[in-house]
Amino acid sequence: MIALARKYRPKRFSELIVQTHVAAALRGAVAAGRVAHGYLFAGPRGVGKTTAARVLAMALNCERPEAAGVAGEPCGACDSCARIWTGAANLDVVELDAASNRGVDDARDLRERAMYAASAEGRRKVYIVDEAHMLTREAWNALLKILEEPPPGVVFVFATTEPQKIAQSAAPILSRLQRFDFRRIGPHAIADRLKQVLAAEGLAADDDAVQLIARSADGGMRDGLSILDQVLSFGEGPVTAQRVRDVLGLIPDEMYGELLRLVAERDAKAVFPLVARLVDAGADLGEFVAGAGEVLRAVLLVGLDGKPEGLTEGMVALIERYRSLLPAPDVVRLLAVLSEMEMQLRTGGSARLAVELLLLRWAMMGRTVELQAVIEALGKKPGKGEEGRGKGDPAPVLRDAAPVPLPPSPAIPPEKGPLTLDRLRPPRSRSSRGIRWRSDCSTPIRCTSRASSASGTRSRCWWDVTLRIRSALNWRPRRGGSGPRRARPA
Repeated sequence: MIALARKYRPKRFSELIVQTHVAAALRGAVAAGRVAHGYLFAGPRGVGKTTAARVLAMALNCERPEAAGVAGEPCGACDSCARIWTGAANLDVVELDAASNRGVDDARDLRERAMYAASAEGRRKVYIVDEAHMLTREAWNALLKILEEPPPGVVFVFATTEPQKIAQSAAPILSRLQRFDFRRIGPHAIADRLKQVLAAEGLAADDDAVQLIARSADGGMRDGLSILDQVLSFGEGPVTAQRVRDVLGLIPDEMYGELLRLVAERDAKAVFPLVARLVDAGADLGEFVAGAGEVLRAVLLVGLDGKPEGLTEGMVALIERYRSLLPAPDVVRLLAVLSEMEMQLRTGGSARLAVELLLLRWAMMGRTVELQAVIEALGKKPGKGEEGRGKGDPAPVLRDAAPVPLPPSPAIPPEKGPLTLDRLRPPRSRSSRGIRWRSDCSTPIRCTSRASSASGTRSRCWWDVTLRIRSALNWRPRRGGSGPRRARPA
């Protein structure tokens, strides 16, 4: 039995999914007779690069082009179209795998074969080189001349998933080819195509199962059909979501529901049991973290009045349940933490520890609060001036208001005359509370604590004496140096 990916391969340009820009350009080139001598098809795997090259070869060598009904389209039913579509041996259409024919000798052989004419009048020789980025620099140099001045009736089609490697190893080649970039196919388009295949095969499948297959295809139509073929071989009866999860080893939606619950309720103690369940079930922790990021993105999209695609009905119900508990600012912060720990999750030695740390940070993260809600909680109305302030509350003080100037202290003129012990003593009229006198220097010491040590008291005593001597001598520091200096007499 032929595989679904081969059985339902497109036979016309109009059947190419999503790649309408490529189909329209190639169809118009064939209809107008302006087909280039070299093309470069670049894009992800499974999006139709080799298929488009085969359809181009079919359109150039179709025996009954008028039967298609559209100019530039192949009929898909003649003997030439059938042989090209199935990949059978053909003198005019040659497919090469550059991964195994990448040397300079293979390039020279291809160049010599391209010099021969087609098998019949009005036909074209088409060389399809798949995985073209695997060719060596020497092989590209061998093809450089024939791509610059190709023989009549020869078309080269190079297909690659990594065009940047061709630009690094053979930059002059790109200027001699017409480049078409193939787009990644979305989950919605893949799901519609899978439903068409299931209807053509007479099989039944749940919508959730089709959505899971489309999401697991990762933008490749061929991968989606291959997964569907694998699921159909797993058992009899209609295709269910549980069967798809069993075949692909996907993580159930209940795990992501538990994740949303512990994050919304800030239940940090539930992190370790959740990770333990994942490890016991043999789940890939990296896949779980990637799925958690997609779920949080869906929550963010729903919170911003959007509609996520490719989700099952159970997952949509979970997102609707927790959308009010996880506002958009909090989800943005959660996704920011995930992006910060992405490198640690990939290169860390212990994947389980990294996942537990990520979930703990999510569960313990604080929530954002609007400033207006804080003001309302304090019982004040914003924007009402003096209305929100009570009668007993003090008047508000502006932050940048000028400070109130203090009254100047009266200047005490220095005493004149010889320095005596009586001048060092304070006047008797002042309050003597908290002052005790030492007999060794007769200097007052203001005691702040009765438990002060003798050394500390002595140091404060001599410091007080020094200050009084400086005041009596009218001492001021020398500019540019240190040391006492007497003031000059007026």
